[in-house]
Formats: sequence, structure tokens, C-alpha cells
Amino acid sequence: MVVDAGQAGRIEAANPSLRGSNQSGMRAYNERLVLSLVYGHGNLAKSDIARMTGLSAQTVSVIMRALEAEDLIVRGKPVRGKVGQPSVPMSINPDGAYFIGLKVGRRSAELILLDFLGEPKSTLRVSYPWPVPEQIIDFVRGGLQSMTGALAPELRDRVAGFGIAAPFQLWNWTEQADAPREEMDKWRDVDLRAMIAQLCEFPVYLQNDATAACSAELVFGRHQGLRDFLYFYIGTFVGGGVVLNGSVYSGRSGNAGAIGPLPVIGPEGKPVQLIERASIMTLERMIRARNLDPSPLWNSPEHWSGFEDLATEWIRVVARGLAHAIVSASAVIDFEQAIIDGGLPAGIRDRIVEETRREAAGFDLQGLVLPAILPGTIGPLARSLGAASLPLFDKYLIDRNMLLGES
Repeated sequence: MVVDAGQAGRIEAANPSLRGSNQSGMRAYNERLVLSLVYGHGNLAKSDIARMTGLSAQTVSVIMRALEAEDLIVRGKPVRGKVGQPSVPMSINPDGAYFIGLKVGRRSAELILLDFLGEPKSTLRVSYPWPVPEQIIDFVRGGLQSMTGALAPELRDRVAGFGIAAPFQLWNWTEQADAPREEMDKWRDVDLRAMIAQLCEFPVYLQNDATAACSAELVFGRHQGLRDFLYFYIGTFVGGGVVLNGSVYSGRSGNAGAIGPLPVIGPEGKPVQLIERASIMTLERMIRARNLDPSPLWNSPEHWSGFEDLATEWIRVVARGLAHAIVSASAVIDFEQAIIDGGLPAGIRDRIVEETRREAAGFDLQGLVLPAILPGTIGPLARSLGAASLPLFDKYLIDRNMLLGES
């Protein structure tokens, strides 16, 4: 999954906050700036980078040689212009670094291995009735051995980090997950990041699962020019994220955009939380009430079958809840887009988007500008992709805010 210029944005050379520094001691920042430029544009010549950053040609040459020596970038074929020496485009080396992401969900866990360009190289998934710390650790232990062992020996030391995307305070969702209290209470005393750090030699990062999914849409998604949007991820429980000025806004506690508790209209006109209307758990309960097997919801999130009539009914319920949430949020922040994605088949997601648009149009919108309601472009891998992107940006790239604008 390559990030092209349209996905990552373009850097405006005139923006003084993006200028490089020719002073000694700034090499780490300048290297990140150069990598971010090349990452966002696909490939760039040294002269392009010097023009965009204001760095001297000599400084850019030194940086490029260092990055090339570390196998983080590679040379392309020289491009000859009308005059002067041919320019040599430099691009990201996909094998320059690797990243592992873990998604911990209420019904399944997933591991993913990404290359430096964000392309998934392997994925592993395990389903369960509810998450248990010991099971997650065993899954990670075996997955790490499998994924790193499958890499060529010379690439194994290029795994640069491990990211975790997990719901915060899992023990609070005992009733909604239909799980035993004693099992979920185990999470109260678990430091998942510390436990996984004992299994690997590289840095470990942690982020809320819905926020991670939002980050994946922002970084790897195919919509162009996103700056201010509200994000919904429909999983076992619905969650979300907020993007402002081209960066994920996580808030003081890291829980901004956790839209599950948002009040919406429920049955008989009574208020309920969005989590009760727009979650896959609601569909699972509908399926169980028919004495049908709900396991396809978790075992094969790309393909659902056997309960099409229930899915249609569920989609209408979801859309009413999402429309209410979008209209309410629009009264607080003037979002340009509302993006809906989830761990569900693309066809189901697209039907939810269409129905949500129809429902939202039926509200009294006087004084409001409704955001464009769009489908997400990542799908079931969004949370694990977002997890794996945590070390990518922490170790190699600058803040995404700096990758916006037009050149």
C-alpha cells in the first residue's frame, strides 16, 4: 500500500515551518524531513529537496548519502533534462524498515507486518469469545516468531517497532461483550505494552484502537486532501476519531473522538448510546436470536453470508444512529467529511454510507453545513495498520501536519 503524493499531501516550499536547518546538530530532524518528502511524493531528486526545504545542495547530498547507506532510500534511473546533468530520483526502499502492528479487539486479535511503504507482507488473526491477556500474549509470541522468521535473514534486524491498537479500559465492556466479569477484570492489572516489550527487542507503542484506525485512514487511505474529518469505525463496538488540520486529535487523555457513548435516538424515541445502535455486537445479538451462527462476523470480516435480511435491518439501525451523531458533531466542529469504515464487507459499508446520507438529509439542518459522508478506504485492516504505523512515524517521519499544502 504505497503512499503517493495525493495520499500523503504535498509540502509547500514557502511554508517557513517546513524549512530545514544547515546548522550542525539538526541532522536528525533534517533526515526526517527528507524522508517525509520522499515518502509523500514517491520519488524526488536532490535538487527538488533542496528547493522545497531551503537546505543547501551540500547538506542535502550528505543526508541522501547517509540515508542511502542505511538502505532507507534507493536510486532510480537518471532523468536527463534539456540542459545540465541528469537528475537522479530517490525513492523509499520498501525493505528499508519493517513494522509490526497488533489489533486487540473484543472478538478477535490481528497481527500485521508492514514494509517501509506500508505494504502488508503478512497477517495473522485469531478469534475468541472475549479477549484474555494470556491468550493475546501467546498469540503475539507465536506471531512474532512466524513473521520475523519468514523475513530474509538480512532483513530481520530491520523490524523497527511494534505498535498496539487496543480499546482503553477493556474491563468496562464486560456486559456489552457478554463476557464473564472475572475474565474481563484481568485487564485491570495488565500492562500490555510492557508485557509485549519483554517478547521483542524493538520499541513498543500503544494507542486506542479506533484512533489507530483513524490514523490509518489519514496516512494510507485513498481519499485526497483530507484535513478536518470525523471518523467512524464499526467494529464489535463502534468507535471513532477526529482529524483537525491534517493530524489526528487525540485530546488530553488520548480518547478524543471516542464516539461510542454519544447519545442518539433509540427505540421509542428514547436516548441511547451510539454503541447500542451502530456496533456489530447488535447484529450478532440479532443473529443469535434467530438461532443462527454469528461466527462469520469475526472469522471472515470481508465476507458475510447467511443472514442477509438481518443485515439489511441492522444497516437501517446503524445509519439512523450515525446520521444523528454526524449532525450533532457538525454543530460543534465544522467537519469537511464524515468517514465511515469498519471490520465489515465493503458492500455492507457502502450500503451504510448511502443509508446514512439519506437519514442525515432528513434532519433539520438549518444553521448547519452537513459534511460529505464518505466510505473509508482501509476496511478490516484499519486498526492493525494504524498500530503498525505508530513506530513508522515516531522513528522516521515528521508530523503529518507538515505534509499538507500544495507545491
